[in-house]
Amino acid sequence: MPSFLRKLLCSLCLTILASSAGALEFSDAERALIAQHGPWPPELPRDSSNAVSGSESAIRLGEMLFFDHGLGNDSKFSCASCHDPGRGFTDGRATGQGRRPLARNTPSLLNLKASRWYGWGGEHDSLWAQSIRPILALDEMASTPALVMEVLLSRERYQKLYLEAFGSPVQEDATELVLVNAGKALAAYQETLFSPRSAFDDFRDALLADDQAGVEAYPESAQRGLRIFIGEGRCNLCHLGPRFTSGEFADVGISHVSANGADTGRFRGIERLKANPYNLLSKYNDGDPQQNAVGTRQLESTQRNRGEFRIPGLRGVALTAPYMHNGSLDTLRDVVLHYSELDAERLHAVDQRLLRALELSASEVDDLVRFLESLGGE
Repeated sequence: MPSFLRKLLCSLCLTILASSAGALEFSDAERALIAQHGPWPPELPRDSSNAVSGSESAIRLGEMLFFDHGLGNDSKFSCASCHDPGRGFTDGRATGQGRRPLARNTPSLLNLKASRWYGWGGEHDSLWAQSIRPILALDEMASTPALVMEVLLSRERYQKLYLEAFGSPVQEDATELVLVNAGKALAAYQETLFSPRSAFDDFRDALLADDQAGVEAYPESAQRGLRIFIGEGRCNLCHLGPRFTSGEFADVGISHVSANGADTGRFRGIERLKANPYNLLSKYNDGDPQQNAVGTRQLESTQRNRGEFRIPGLRGVALTAPYMHNGSLDTLRDVVLHYSELDAERLHAVDQRLLRALELSASEVDDLVRFLESLGGE
């Protein structure tokens, strides 16, 4: 056999072997879309509204307070009671359980840094304000500013860290300021909570580097699911960027009526945000409200916002079941099937036609679930 034919056959064999190893061919356009979901972990700016964002003393104080049951009025609950690190900082329940049953699913605290809005209805415009809410909520920790001050005065370690972080002794600050500073320390700690790198991240980086071995290490089913995610499924239009979320709100056809009545989501959330004494328009904003409170100032609740809830990030999503604002979907497969069989007529926003029934086959459902699992969960 002529040498040029042997070389040609070898080349064909190598091509066939590479193909059988499980690597899909992604177009330049698909590669560009995949690239947008990284790099991970990201480099994010500190919170300009929180002077102790990134402060080691505040982070240590916030971590200690996060696990301290003393913050609760009857010492039964700490932040970690509902946000369990072993469950991706969720509680594994359909809806939360404080001093009384709660109406919404407990969201994960992972990857919150640099979010714009917090809470399923966006009731808060900073992580530190969001951290104050459960401390004071009567159906959760039912604490008071005075009790928070007592807790910070109860340990010499707390007092030392507070002084290092905020520059004044606990006992010399006004009671409400101590509460706000506790929220800012909790926020400084929560800003450090990031999902670890996932199988998807290794694949993304390998794909962009033309590392064939790295690409082939990623399951072909996950690759097919990724293609659906960025392609026909258009999931990436809402679950975009490195955190796989726009950080905004949408009506996705999940009922917002329960035994507790109607939950109007973003509609009521905006009203609560505007009325919150700790929002970015308050005196507790450490930055320039002309810069970091523009969105809050311009917010107005409209009928379109009824039934809209926060679009969650998808990193580590395999660890945070059940899903949706009311915990009504038990598994990732249930979530995928919801979008596959979506009744678009249930969506109240006439111009919100990003969503439509995906009508996935059984194998496509499997592939999309496998891709979501590849975003982390260990």
